[in-house]
Amino acid sequence: MSLDRLVDEMIRDAMARGEFDNLPGAGKPQNLDNYFAAPEDLRMAWTVLRNAGYLPEEVQLMKDIAALKARLAAAPSDAERVKLKKELDAKVLSLNVAMEQRQRARWATRRR
Repeated sequence: MSLDRLVDEMIRDAMARGEFDNLPGAGKPQNLDNYFAAPEDLRMAWTVLRNAGYLPEEVQLMKDIAALKARLAAAPSDAERVKLKKELDAKVLSLNVAMEQRQRARWATRRR
């Protein structure tokens, strides 16, 4: 039996047992903004790491930025908005620095 057929059979069996029923987010569109915000050459590696329970610094920063933007939009007072804006700016700066360092490291390895 080919590998494709074996995998198809395993998926069909799991479906018949109901293992794909009631999964989180079922029937809802996927939010892929963070995926496409990541550098193309790192997306697959970061996905594998995320699935293993590890988040690279840059991915965690992207998640933090998204959460801060949501909190900023819902902030009840000007004082809270100012505080959140400063925190957001610091996270964006950290992300930009991390991405720049990664880019420089890639350029350095390509020049060798």
